[in-house]
Amino acid sequence: MEPATISSPQATATTTQLSPGGFDLLTPILDKIGDSAPGAMSFDSILDFLNTIWVIYAFLAYLFCIFLLVLYVYASTGKKQLEDLDTEARKRREQIYQENFKGMPKNNRIQDMLDHIASDSPSDWKLAIIEADIILDEILKDAGYAGTSLGERLRSISPERLRSLDDAWQAHKVRNQIAHGGADFILTQRLAQDTVKQYRRVFHEMGVQ
Repeated sequence: MEPATISSPQATATTTQLSPGGFDLLTPILDKIGDSAPGAMSFDSILDFLNTIWVIYAFLAYLFCIFLLVLYVYASTGKKQLEDLDTEARKRREQIYQENFKGMPKNNRIQDMLDHIASDSPSDWKLAIIEADIILDEILKDAGYAGTSLGERLRSISPERLRSLDDAWQAHKVRNQIAHGGADFILTQRLAQDTVKQYRRVFHEMGVQ
């Protein structure tokens, strides 16, 4: 008789793994990495690593935002100080001009204005326009136009009485931008020269050369 074949006591067990619903792309990739590379990182380890990276990123982002906020406050404060200094200097120059040229012939004052507009300095251009505005105000005041300011005197004049009235308004607006715009108002040489020309057209019509 042939000996009976005895089956191995070890039974091969098969396990059926239920996959969750939906398409999972990350899990097969991680399983393959785990099968092919002994000691590879587990899924939880990768999540912990990514979470650490996110915490570091968020911390650095907060620091960067704080830095930008401090920089903005510093820049705003510095800008305000520069504007105040520019306004104070302009008022001081205007006061000095009125004290030095008060009572002098307007022709001399116009020449001083022309000397400033011929300069290469934007500060001199601003001063030339301020000077021209003061001269215009005095011309209209001497001509008997009513008002407590140049703006009020201009409003009391009709275009029929002063053909260059629009020039006077446009030039006066530039002067106001210089006075109230501070460092934000950029006065170009072209605009400064055109503005002085507008003042001079009014001067010429009013008989002041």
